[in-house]
Amino acid sequence: MTTYVLILVSALVLTVGATPLARRVAHRVGMVDKPSARKQHTVPTPLLGGAAIYVAVILALILLGDRFYVNQVAGIALGATLMSFLGLWDDRRSLSPWVKLAGQFLAAGVLALTDVRISLFPWTWLNIAATLLWVVLITNAMNLLDNMDGLSAGVAAIAAVFFLLFAAMSKQYLVGALAAALVGACVGFLFYNLNPASIFMGDTGSLFLGFTLAAVGIKLRFPDNSAFVTWMVPVLVLTMPIFDTSLVIISRLRRHLNPLTTPGKDHVSHRLARLTGSPREAVLMCYLLGGLGGVLATFVTQASVLEGYLVGATVFLAGLYGIWRMEKIYERQSQTLPTSDK
Repeated sequence: MTTYVLILVSALVLTVGATPLARRVAHRVGMVDKPSARKQHTVPTPLLGGAAIYVAVILALILLGDRFYVNQVAGIALGATLMSFLGLWDDRRSLSPWVKLAGQFLAAGVLALTDVRISLFPWTWLNIAATLLWVVLITNAMNLLDNMDGLSAGVAAIAAVFFLLFAAMSKQYLVGALAAALVGACVGFLFYNLNPASIFMGDTGSLFLGFTLAAVGIKLRFPDNSAFVTWMVPVLVLTMPIFDTSLVIISRLRRHLNPLTTPGKDHVSHRLARLTGSPREAVLMCYLLGGLGGVLATFVTQASVLEGYLVGATVFLAGLYGIWRMEKIYERQSQTLPTSDK
């Protein structure tokens, strides 16, 4: 446990130190997110915060990680590096969604080739396919979630805390080290990213966080329970980004919009901010939803098959109701919203 604490603190300190440097570099090279009608911020804000998160996580693992796990860490680090540079390229040049998607599948393929893959099914090809879909889904979910100050980093930190807890309980050093580094880096970044943010992580950070959380979820194992139940644990831990992405996709398809290319203030955070009148309260409510998913996941780690699937079914039905309810509220609000918010 001492090693986990050292990795966490190291990643936190590195991020706190590297983020101001990233902010200066972003201003110098022109990587700045300018305000628009579809965005929350009102002043140009640098985008290179994700580079600080990436450097902090990688350095913390190199300096304090156990060399015994170097092969598996190398596979995850290589894929995460590819994903982060893909995000950096997009922050700089605004890539086509299809180019980004192809790059994401390539990075996910690196995991599968290095034996970091889902092992739920008896057929290798199906496990590989599930791995690719899971990684791309969570990567994009975290990318879509990065739409309000402090949201993506905070939700990622909460998810990583639960992954760290589960790793410590089952003595999985690799998962624990990765999770600890993520917690430290995300918390360190929040010093600069909470409302009002002085820097954004950009796609460089959100794609990296999504990929690494997906990889940690794959590596997590629960030897005291059946995989037939515990496959739900990473899904529950990442309930918040999954719910947000599901809501956005369903909402935009209902309005005959392309969910990949259509921007808009239709995310969970935007809807909660309109209901509460406060972006900060909306972000805190998203944190609570992420924490609730982690608590339910903790229960499932020790649950029987019946208990586990009752929890899973309840969360699924609650999610469907939440989407239906939010869509009804959105329809009423859209009658009075400015065009830019629709």
